[in-house]
Amino acid sequence: MDAIKDAVSSTLEKLNLTGGQGVPAKEPTEEQLNELKSKYAKAGQEQVFAFYDKLSSAEKAGLYEQLENFNPDYINEITDRALNPPQTESTESKIEPLPENATSSVLDSSAEDLQKWYDSGLELIAENKVAVVLMAGGQGTRLGSSDPKGCFNIGLPSSKSLFQLQGERIAKAEKLAKKKHGKEGVTIPWYVMTSGPTRAPTQKFFEEKNYFGLKKENVIIFEQGVLPCISNEGKILLESKSKVAVAPDGNGGLYQALINAGVVSDMGQRGIKHIHAYCVDNCLVKVADPAFIGFSAAKNVDIATKVVRKRDAKESVGLILQKNGRPDVVEYSEISTEDAEAKESSGLLKFRAANIVNHYYSYEFLESIPEWAKKLPHHVARKKIPYVNTETGETVKPEKPNGIKLEQFVFDCFPFLPLDKFACMEVKREDEFSPLKNASGEDSPQSSKKDIMAQGKKWVEVAGATVVSENPEEGVEVSPLISYGGEGLDFVKNTTITAPAVIENEP
Repeated sequence: MDAIKDAVSSTLEKLNLTGGQGVPAKEPTEEQLNELKSKYAKAGQEQVFAFYDKLSSAEKAGLYEQLENFNPDYINEITDRALNPPQTESTESKIEPLPENATSSVLDSSAEDLQKWYDSGLELIAENKVAVVLMAGGQGTRLGSSDPKGCFNIGLPSSKSLFQLQGERIAKAEKLAKKKHGKEGVTIPWYVMTSGPTRAPTQKFFEEKNYFGLKKENVIIFEQGVLPCISNEGKILLESKSKVAVAPDGNGGLYQALINAGVVSDMGQRGIKHIHAYCVDNCLVKVADPAFIGFSAAKNVDIATKVVRKRDAKESVGLILQKNGRPDVVEYSEISTEDAEAKESSGLLKFRAANIVNHYYSYEFLESIPEWAKKLPHHVARKKIPYVNTETGETVKPEKPNGIKLEQFVFDCFPFLPLDKFACMEVKREDEFSPLKNASGEDSPQSSKKDIMAQGKKWVEVAGATVVSENPEEGVEVSPLISYGGEGLDFVKNTTITAPAVIENEP
């Protein structure tokens, strides 16, 4: 789908005029056109109409719909704020680790506490109070694929995609809650946020795979917003004579999209109280993790986040901490060497809570999005953006950055919360975090596959199986439908498994 259809269909969807399929746009009346032209002219952005009179009727309709979807004054305002951020009174930011009462770690929590949180989370799932939000706007470009990242096959013996692994974990969590509480009709709705380019292929993939065994009505695919690309001179750029150059509004666009697409409203109608949100590119993510849900609910917080322990002082990860008395994320490039290397008396790094974009939200917090969404800052990404010169009509492919894309970050709302409404749970990296970023080497399909196979091998060995193989690196893939987190594998006790192997069915 191109950007015009995206803009049109998202506008119509907001008005509930389409089922997400989009309809042909109508050319505006002269009065409508003049009104919109005047709005853009007042904002100093009239160049977007440079070629309007020479366009076909369909192109005029598409451009009009796209431009109507933006408020040029707001675009100017956020551009100015992003390029010239307000100077804060204090130049000195005081950073500290989060207070102890706001944190827990599976590395040193008691078995009793972990079990209590797990049981409580499973009960909330059984009561149909838990939903999952997936951020899946990215394409696999860096992996050499134009498909949505979630469609990617990391090379497992089963050939399962990331989407399938995650969908099956949801199905298993529902099943565990049903069994424990003797309930039928346990549902964890799955809200999948795509971007313009990934919306249609994601929808198609889910349909072809029969929603991975989940009910179609409980898988809701929606789209994040876009913002125009801006030139270094502050002008909205055209991608073609009939189309504005746009880019997704960052993972922080999640919040506005949850409101615009009616997701929060749908959650309200379903009685959802607890939401788990995560990124598609982590093959080990424990989707709707009962222990995390139970921990967050017990702490009675609005947001909680999972972190892994930073490997060393130099690892390039954002850190969850408190800044000037508020929860926050500080990027690795923003922390001093002194703070990065600071240690506690235990010998552990003082700042070690690495952000893995794995969050819990209370329903009340998501309901409050309209009250604070406009306060989220926009960040500037300087890019080489192909554009049409509005004076000559030529398409220019720049050799150096000629403009900016504006994006929001999902964690920028953390400082809106007082410390007692925020919590943090440290989990084991090897159990829960294996990101897919690169085509080879670190954080690649090879490392993702290796981590899943190592996890499965560990699980079956704990259950009493012996794993043999010519290559000690080889492991075992355990289907999420068989085991969510290592449980339920008694049937492999006293068996010998030759790796690489896949356990897809109980005998």
